[in-house]
Parts: sequence; structure tokens; C-alpha cells
Amino acid sequence: METNLVERLRVFRFTTWLSLVLLAAYPDLACAAPGEAHPPSPPNIVLVLADNLGWGELGVYGGGILRGAPTPHLDAFAAEGLRLLNFNVEVSCSPTRSNLMTGRFAIRDGTIKSPSPLERYGLVNWEITLAQLMSQRGYATAMYGKWHLGHEEGRFPTDRGFDEWYGIPRTTDEAMNRLSPGYDPKAVPPEYVLEGHKGERTRQVREYTLEERRRIDSDLIARAREFIQSPARGKRPFFLYLALTQIHYPTLPSHAFEGRTGHGDFADAVVETDAQFGQFLDALDKVGLARNTIVIFASDNGPEYRRPWQGTSGYWRGAYHTVLEGSLRAPFMIRWPGRIAPRVSNEMVHAVDVFTTLAHLAGAAVPVDRPIDGVDQSAFFLGQQAGSNREGFPVYVGNEIYAVKWRDWKYHLVWMPDPQQPPVKLPTPYLFNLLWDPKEETPRTQLEDGWVEGPLQQVIAAMQASLREFPPIPVGAPNDYVPGSTLP
Repeated sequence: METNLVERLRVFRFTTWLSLVLLAAYPDLACAAPGEAHPPSPPNIVLVLADNLGWGELGVYGGGILRGAPTPHLDAFAAEGLRLLNFNVEVSCSPTRSNLMTGRFAIRDGTIKSPSPLERYGLVNWEITLAQLMSQRGYATAMYGKWHLGHEEGRFPTDRGFDEWYGIPRTTDEAMNRLSPGYDPKAVPPEYVLEGHKGERTRQVREYTLEERRRIDSDLIARAREFIQSPARGKRPFFLYLALTQIHYPTLPSHAFEGRTGHGDFADAVVETDAQFGQFLDALDKVGLARNTIVIFASDNGPEYRRPWQGTSGYWRGAYHTVLEGSLRAPFMIRWPGRIAPRVSNEMVHAVDVFTTLAHLAGAAVPVDRPIDGVDQSAFFLGQQAGSNREGFPVYVGNEIYAVKWRDWKYHLVWMPDPQQPPVKLPTPYLFNLLWDPKEETPRTQLEDGWVEGPLQQVIAAMQASLREFPPIPVGAPNDYVPGSTLP
């Protein structure tokens, strides 16, 4: 036994000496992961966000050919990574986009609704965006598409961490303004497609008309392809935020896809979005960047409810602007070849988690001077743990909590199943188990499941306590507003 001990000590001293010699000669090995000769470079990150694409539209979520709109490229992409069945967003466009950019619920930063063209709104300069974190980490950054977080100098994407951007500052339905009887462009200026570069003023490219609405996503995809192929980036990793305008109403395909399915404009637009996404993935493959690029495809909200552009939430019930599952659950797929194993999960993730998780995967530091609602889901995404790090969250409409989710339970304080009908404040909250009652049709009773109210009320209490300690930024606050200051 003593001889074995002496031999082990001799081997230990030799291997320690050899390690020190190797580290002196090759210091990069100190950061290498097991089995790697060199540490991996920071991953490129592509976040593709569809607009109001319902949970039930894509083939892998039960739509596709059942909707007259096959989605083979997105279906194939889903099979290459993690597909979430319980990815949650807020009830309208601006709040979810704020979630993604700041990791904070919209109630905190004054982006609680989608604004009108004449309202002052958007992220104040104090907020720190995902693009700013990536830029500080050395990433090249670009944003193409719908911003919806500020439409004035100081609040455009190039003011918030992006090196360049091209797209619309607000929303697609403004493309219909000139069709409205009596529309006066002097009273309410039309929306324009804009272009900007960091350090320069954003410029108007052309008016966002219905004809422009048909072709803008093709332009966005073309610019995204040019960006990933650009030699000007050198060897820097990149963060690309590609915020498509489809399937938001008016849902009109380009003329190249018009009539493609034989099932109308909506189906044609879904098929076109699928084809365009496939074109982008092909470009990523062609330049040899796919393996070290995280690609996310998600939607910001539930489906459209306006005819003739009505979408579907599939297995769930409801459209955006409600707090039913059809509003809150949206498609989400993430691919990172060799790092994220192909699988499907019903674990709960929220849009705010994207901020924190991508920051971690990029090696960026999350701000510690403010409440960050997003939790780091990197271990879950990478398969290092089976479950999500999130159990629940409050659901806000404006500045009021309408519902709470916790595990498989949903608690409605305000009932709003139809976006075209007024909400009803409930004297006794409705409680649903989403495994047993996914359509949220038959509330459970206090006698059956009263114990669940304890954890649900804790979610509410924790959020309310946080807002008392860190008061929210008021809606319409000026860009130089700092929390704790008073409005002029």
C-alpha cells in the first residue's frame, strides 16, 4: 500500500509539473472546456421575431398543412434544437419587445402598451438593452425590422446599442392610413421605413405604404444576409435582431408569393415567411457560421383576431390583447448545433429570460443596479438540467395584474377572454389547471384546489413589493428620466 501511495505522489508531481509547463507555453488552455484544445469563441446570436404569429400556425405546433400553409423550413429547424411549448410573452407588441431588450417586465420601464403615432413613449436612456451588453462584449450588432420601442432621435435602435438598423419604428397597420377616409398626413404624419447607423441621425427611406408592406420582409432578409456575409465585421462575433413584420395585419404577401397556396393572403404570407427564414439559414450555412451561431425563432404575441387576417392559437384559446393562454404562449425554437440537443419541452420560459440567458451565453454581465426579471435558462437550454429555472410570473395589462401563472396553474383576477369586449373584474378569481383544462373553460373550486392560492398570491405579493421598492418608470417619461427623479 505504501508503494502505491509513493507511486501516486510521483505521478501527481509529474502531471502537475507538465500542466504548468503547458500553461506557460499555451495560456489559452486555462480557459478551455474539457476535451477542447482551445476555448470556444463567443457564439454569434441571431434573434428572429415574428409579429403576432400564433402558437397554432406552424406545422410543428399543429398548423402548417392544416392551415393551408406548409412550413417545411421552420419545421426542419425545430427538429434541430429545442422547441418550447410553454414560452410566454406579454399581451401586446411593445411590452414583449421591451422584455427581450431589457430583461424587465414592461410594467417597470413604461412600455406597458402599444402607443399611438403622436405619443411620447419608448425605453428611456437609463435602460440597458441586450444590444448594449453585446456591444460592450465586442459584438457587432444590427437590427432589421419592427422596433416599437421609441420613434424619435435618442430612442432609435442605433441609440440603444445597435451599430445599424433598417425598418419601421412603430407598427404595420399604419400602412393602411392613406386608405382611411379623411386621413390628414399633416395631423398624423405617415410612418416611414427608416435607416440609421450609430453616431448618425436616422433618415427616412420611403413611406410605409401597403405596397411597401408587401416587400419589406424581403428587404429585411436581404440585409440580414448581407450583414452575416460582411467582411467589415472582421472576426468579431455578431448579434443580429431580425424583427419581421409578418404576420401582423394587414397580412399581405409579396407579389412573388401572392396566390401561392390558393388559400388566401394569410396562408401565402405564412408560407413566404417560412421560405425567407429558410433563405437566411442557407446563407448562414454558406458562410460556414451555422455551427457557432445561436439562432432563435419566436413570436412576440398570440394570433391576430381581425378578419380577414384571423390567426390561430391552435391547442389553446384566445388571441393577443387577452390573458388567455392563446395570447401568452407563442412559438419559440432555439438551435445551437452540438450544444443544444434536439428535444421538445413544456417547461415554463418567459420572454424576459431571453435577455438574461443570451447575456450569459455571450459572457456579458447582467446589470445589478436594477431589478432584472429574466432568469438565466442557459443550463436548461444546454441540457445540463431537466427543468426550467422559472415557476411563475404575473400577467399585466397596462399597470394592473390581470392573471398569474404558477407551474400548471392559472389564476385570473380580471376576466378578458375577448379583445373586443370589456374586461370584467372578478369578485372571486378563476383558477384553472392548464393540464386538465387548456381552454380555460371550467374554473376549479376553493374546495378542490384552494391550496394553490398560496403560491399564486406569493407571486403577486413579491411583484408588488418589488414595485414599491423600485417604482416603475412612468409611461411617456422623457428620454433623460432616471428612476427616483420627478417628471417636469
